[in-house]
Amino acid sequence: MGTASSLVNPSGGVGEVIEDTYGGGGGEACEIPVEVKPKARLLRGSLRRVGASRPGGLIGASFKSTASVQELECMAEYERLKKEYEIFRVSKNNEVASMVKKEAKLDRENKRLRAELQIFRETKENEIQDLLRAKRELEAKLQRLQAQGIQVFDPEESDSDDNCTDVTATGAQSEYWNGGALGSEPSMGSMMQLQQSFRGPEFAHSSIDVEGPFANINRDDWDAAVASLLQVTPLFSHSLWSNTVRCFIISTDETQPEVNIFIRNYSPKLHRMCETMGYFFQVVHFSSENERPLKDVRKWEIEKSSLVILLLHLTLPSCLLEDCEEAFLRNPEEKPRLIYHRKEDGRVSSVSVQQLIEQISYVNKAKMIDHFGGVEEGAYEIYNCVEKIIKQDILGCETTELEGKDLGTKEESTAPEEVVFGDVLWDAHDEQEQMEAFQQASNSTCELGFEKYFERLNDLVAAPAPIPPLLVSGGPGSGKSLLLSKWIQLQQKHSPNTLILYHFVGRPMSTSSESALIIKRLTLKLMQHSWLVSPLTLDPAKLLEEFPRWLEKLSARHQGSIIIIIDSIDQIQQAEKHMKWLIDPLPVNVRVIVSVNVETCPQAWRLWPTLHLDPLNSKDVKSLISAECNSANVKLTKEQEKKLERHCRSATTCNALYVTLLGKTIACVGNTGNIDETLQRCFQCQDTVSLYRLVLRSIQESLQSDKEKSLLREILCVIGVSHNGVSESELMELYPELSSAVLASLVHSLHKMCLLTYGCGLLKFQHLQAWEMVRVEYMEEGENVISAYRQKLVEYFTMQLSRDRVTWRSADELPWLFQQQGDKQKLHKCLLNLFVSQNLYKRGHFAELLSYWQLVGKDKSSMAAEYFDSLKEYEKSCEGEESMICLADLYETLGRFLKDLGLLSQAVAPLQRSLEIRETALDPDHPRVAQSLHQLAGVYVQWKKFGNAEQLYKQALEISENAYGAEHPRVARELDALATLYQKQNKYEQAEQLRKKSFKIRQKAARRKGSLCGFALLRQRALQLEELTLGKDTPDNARTLNELGVLYYLQNNLETAELFLKRSLEMRERVLGPDHPDCAQSLNNLAALYNEKKHYDKAEELYEKALDIRKRALAPDHPSLAYTVKHLAVLYKKTGKLDKAVPLYELAVEIRQKSFGPKHPSVATALVNLAVLYCQMKKQVEALPLYERALKIYEDSFGHMHPRVGETLKNLAVLSYEGGDFEKAAELYKRAMEIKEAETLLIGGKATSRHSSSGDTFSLKSALSPNIFLEHGQR
Repeated sequence: MGTASSLVNPSGGVGEVIEDTYGGGGGEACEIPVEVKPKARLLRGSLRRVGASRPGGLIGASFKSTASVQELECMAEYERLKKEYEIFRVSKNNEVASMVKKEAKLDRENKRLRAELQIFRETKENEIQDLLRAKRELEAKLQRLQAQGIQVFDPEESDSDDNCTDVTATGAQSEYWNGGALGSEPSMGSMMQLQQSFRGPEFAHSSIDVEGPFANINRDDWDAAVASLLQVTPLFSHSLWSNTVRCFIISTDETQPEVNIFIRNYSPKLHRMCETMGYFFQVVHFSSENERPLKDVRKWEIEKSSLVILLLHLTLPSCLLEDCEEAFLRNPEEKPRLIYHRKEDGRVSSVSVQQLIEQISYVNKAKMIDHFGGVEEGAYEIYNCVEKIIKQDILGCETTELEGKDLGTKEESTAPEEVVFGDVLWDAHDEQEQMEAFQQASNSTCELGFEKYFERLNDLVAAPAPIPPLLVSGGPGSGKSLLLSKWIQLQQKHSPNTLILYHFVGRPMSTSSESALIIKRLTLKLMQHSWLVSPLTLDPAKLLEEFPRWLEKLSARHQGSIIIIIDSIDQIQQAEKHMKWLIDPLPVNVRVIVSVNVETCPQAWRLWPTLHLDPLNSKDVKSLISAECNSANVKLTKEQEKKLERHCRSATTCNALYVTLLGKTIACVGNTGNIDETLQRCFQCQDTVSLYRLVLRSIQESLQSDKEKSLLREILCVIGVSHNGVSESELMELYPELSSAVLASLVHSLHKMCLLTYGCGLLKFQHLQAWEMVRVEYMEEGENVISAYRQKLVEYFTMQLSRDRVTWRSADELPWLFQQQGDKQKLHKCLLNLFVSQNLYKRGHFAELLSYWQLVGKDKSSMAAEYFDSLKEYEKSCEGEESMICLADLYETLGRFLKDLGLLSQAVAPLQRSLEIRETALDPDHPRVAQSLHQLAGVYVQWKKFGNAEQLYKQALEISENAYGAEHPRVARELDALATLYQKQNKYEQAEQLRKKSFKIRQKAARRKGSLCGFALLRQRALQLEELTLGKDTPDNARTLNELGVLYYLQNNLETAELFLKRSLEMRERVLGPDHPDCAQSLNNLAALYNEKKHYDKAEELYEKALDIRKRALAPDHPSLAYTVKHLAVLYKKTGKLDKAVPLYELAVEIRQKSFGPKHPSVATALVNLAVLYCQMKKQVEALPLYERALKIYEDSFGHMHPRVGETLKNLAVLSYEGGDFEKAAELYKRAMEIKEAETLLIGGKATSRHSSSGDTFSLKSALSPNIFLEHGQR
């Protein structure tokens, strides 16, 4: 930039005006006067002019011929004043021109607004006339009905008052936010809307009163149903949620040829079939010589088995009879069973064979194969039947395959996670591992004096915010996991409106201890619970940064509390760094509990409130050891009990795990061994690791051969050096000399003594101390031993890759093993195996994949380039349609991976290539083409190229609708994506329409078949429960009948549900008496069912009976009493019996005040509902103080911008409007709409995270609430 003088044309005059080509006034020429220093310049100019008038210049010149100095100074002053005037004139001219333009613009705006106002006024007048006309018609109909003596109420009103209690003039229920944002004054239409929409937040959660497994479930949330089923129900066997399909074979010597052929020829085929579905396949068969000594092992294997096959010919040895009875006659869970009976013409089976088949056919539904022919054909027939059973009965994939066939391909059914979670990548194995960890943690039947700890945990939940996380500390094996899992069960039972998210961290460096996966899993569980479909970053740093915002958003949607529990959080590497969100103030309704070992707790966390687990007292020690001994029928003498009491006094010997292990060791000796000698050996072990070593040596001594002892060592060491554990089928491939019978025996001994356990089909150490003991016992030589076992695993999984068997196991283990070995070259080569990287990425292990590349030393760009090169090389070898489809999948995965890395420009090319291949190899209208379009659009959205993205999303939507129909979850996914796109462009109305449409589709899909395998599991559970209730009348059977009725209710089978609930009520009345609280539960559930069926008179009668029993039997603030009060009050209101409803709503306020205190949000909810009822009764004076008190509680609890506050403000606005105070009504309504606008910003992701300790947080109330029939609400 030059100075102003640089703009002067040298040939021009002194004050020349030039044009500014950039046009500050919108492109118009603007006069710019140029100012110079006048004195010096004018003087020099005068001298130059004078000199130029005479030859020879100034030489010999006289000052007489020039102007005097005074004249020159006057001329300079004149020129200066002239220029200043010129500047002033031009600037004023510019200001006048600008004002003229503004005036013209304001005039145009005024005309436009007047025209819009005229249109708005005419429209509203027409609407008013239409509403008045409709109102007159409705009043006329109402008068006619009343004249006929018919009572009138709204039959469509839900059990919850979460919908408006009045209807609009057109007969449609008003929604909470059905008006647009206002300016300074509300319009007449808005005020009319106020007049028609009273609303209460009614605290209904579920009309079915359930205790235990289904307390937090509704019919539209199958994932929650399955989760509750798997987490809590003790009757649910290991085989139904195991990741291993276990096939137990019972055979005679006559049918041994069929068994050999089946295991040799057909077992590998079944193994590969299960492997492609993410399951293991394991055949267990005991030969006749080792049947007798392994009775306990065989019984355990039968209990674990998914399928039992019995192969018979002519005779049945008596030694097999017990196994047959255990498997076929005592099969309470109705697990699949198969009998193969080879027959011969002219030969008759023995009486024992015929009797067994008759007994089984009478009590069981076993499949029968009657085979006439050779053993080869018999083995093939068994294979066909087993394959069908696995697909249909065990894995439940029959429906999925049928859907795939409709599309002409079975591959469409291979990625259920994308259907359920949109574009979020989800690993089902990680989730299953957590379910199993929860079950195993809560397995103990001893409470160990936990009641005092339960009270402290309950106090944490009830304490007012803000509150830091609670630290549960104790030594290793002190019972922290057991305490937390038992408390979770109690919370699920007694506080069903509380959302509990838990994570049990396993061994250090295992998948369960990876911080990015933990945060992603917790975020996804929040999203899943709230039915939110939204893009989620996979970048570990961004995920950690965004988690607090997700927690705040989603906690605001949940009406109850959210409790996050992370067990063994100190096992996470760099826990302080990766869990720093714990230090921030948490949202008001969120509580966090973490458990740590005392020795490894980070220093910064030690300031948090701490619940320390004390060593067990002598009473608990005695009860724990007695429980173990009683299970094995072992009796201890008084002297032995005293010795144990004296020994278990130090902190390490009063440890819960130590005492449990001690009890199991004594129980294993049994009545046959020398208990005193065993005790003496145990007393020499002063900590858990040394006691584990004694246990291991005892197991070694019990083995018969050196070969078995060597295999025991190999198994434990291989498991110890693996990433996540090793499966039984992998062990048998690693050690061909290992038979299934020997492996079963070893695993049984190790499992019984708490060394090993199952997790996602893998054998892993049950406790960290067991792992430490194996390292000390077998790997004390150092790194060389560990490297040798790692190398064995490396060779095994490398061999799998060479056979093109890339499974989730090889992708999990092989790169990790190379990382542990420090072999960057092999790790690099492994990562460039496209199928390994694809497997890791598609299961959401993005952070893990990224860490491997960082170890190799590659940045993002070079990583992308190497993947491109590998893909191009692979493409050269692709021939045929199948390989091209596979190539398209690889290109798509690479594009998504690059998008998540933030390399948007590089992500476009592979996604476009994937699209081209699919359009060519398949068809332009194939669903996989829609998948490519969807992913490509996602890149353009991140790139802010919204026009391109919209066009691609619409194409994907059209293809999906044509391929799947208009009500398929894939269509819902495209609608959600478009809605998110419109949200980013501030097109909120269009976005909301698409979201509502998407929600309806998802809800229908959930009701129709359930989410994932939910329906199949619940159906199996229903059959199991049915079998369990065929015995005599007992309280447990009555409870099971009630649970079964709830299951059928969840499946919308109301008729069958009614039968079981009636049976439960009748049995409870016979066994417990008609006034027992359990009878009230059955009455309450039956009433809810009749309410659902619109049989309101029956429902009212049963609710009143249940209420009478509970008032007499329960405490005044008991949750079950509150259930019945609530539902009966809602029913009274629905049927127009408002006078009867009032005392119940008042009682609800009273119960809540006793339970939670007078300033709890639940009390405010009850107050609002009572106020709404008073308004319906035209008792506005009584309603006003209730609203005002509720508003104060909500503002103090949630802050001034919470939807509950907005809802109450709107109701107050209605009250003011009806009272004639229009100005106050407008002010209150405007405040309510401001909250709505803030909520809209939050939904669109534009609001910043605000962790306010005062509770002043934004919140959202989504239109995607998963409950239409059974609303979630505050309790």
